[in-house]
Parts: sequence; C-alpha cells; structure tokens
Amino acid sequence: MARNSEHAAAICALCAQICKACGDECSKHEADHCKACAKACLKCAQECDAMARAA
Repeated sequence: MARNSEHAAAICALCAQICKACGDECSKHEADHCKACAKACLKCAQECDAMARAA
C-alpha cells in the first residue's frame, strides 16, 4: 500500500475473506480460546476490508 501497488486492494480483500472464514469457524465452538480467536479474526476481517476499500 505504501508503494501504491496495483495488488494492494486484492491482497487486503483476500485477507479479509480468510479472516472472516476463520472467525466464522471458530465462533461455532464453545471453548473460550475459540471465542477469543473468532473475535480477533472478525475484527481483523473488518480492518482488512476497510484497507481494501481504501487501496
């Protein structure tokens, strides 16, 4: 992104998709560490999505 790469938006969008998939999967489980992982991954997905839109 710092170099205005033509691929930045696509990379950020892919990161958002991967993080959302992880968060969705982890949120299916009741263990505390799974809930914490889901929360972190879904937050990451939001941030990556915002970066993809900004790129």
